[in-house]
Amino acid sequence: MKYNERIREIREDHFLTQQKVADLLHIGQRTYAHYESGKTRIPIDNIMILAKFYNVSMDYITGASNVKSEYPKQ
Repeated sequence: MKYNERIREIREDHFLTQQKVADLLHIGQRTYAHYESGKTRIPIDNIMILAKFYNVSMDYITGASNVKSEYPKQ
């Protein structure tokens, strides 16, 4: 699964709007919509924020793994 499909799936699983996630990332809703559609690549910093927020690994968000493991604790 591609990361843009994965971030949409995770957002919908948490019953969040694109606007809510965009607010979390301090970006506009249209920019976030472009992340989900694949028109714009999501910066690594934002992937990290989403991984921590959703408590899933970055590997899961990026599609490198289909195993939904937790975000690493420090």
